Amino acid sequence: MAIGTLKTSLLCSLFCISVFNSKGQQESTTVVMNKQEKKGCSVSCTAKNGSSEMVCKLTSPELRERKESVIWRLKKQMLEKRELRNGYAFRFPGSDRMLDELTEFIKTERECCDFFIFGLSVSGDKREAWLELTGADGVKEFIVTELGL
Repeated sequence: MAIGTLKTSLLCSLFCISVFNSKGQQESTTVVMNKQEKKGCSVSCTAKNGSSEMVCKLTSPELRERKESVIWRLKKQMLEKRELRNGYAFRFPGSDRMLDELTEFIKTERECCDFFIFGLSVSGDKREAWLELTGADGVKEFIVTELGL
């Protein structure tokens, strides 16, 4: 288990309180904060989205062309595609240049398709980056038909 995951799991699962007894000696008390969750935090750190209308809002030809060129470049560099319950995850090389392209894609898509929820996971060793595109019911079909991903 990664140190960050272990640390998060421990922080979410229990909370330690140090108290001093009547003799001035330190005693620790462990308080379990989340008895139902066995695998770490129960609090989701995923962005929520208030937009549910799945319509692309591109109006200008320049924005449409920009979107098409960004998507084309991403498709060429995609290493893997995984189906998720509410969308897809795409694996890319973890280079700085690739991160710039992924963030450019996210910025462009937010302008026209505000119903997406974007997730970006990047390895510290620059080996890989994962882009998750998720959303409400119907988003998977939209990703395939409208974005061609």
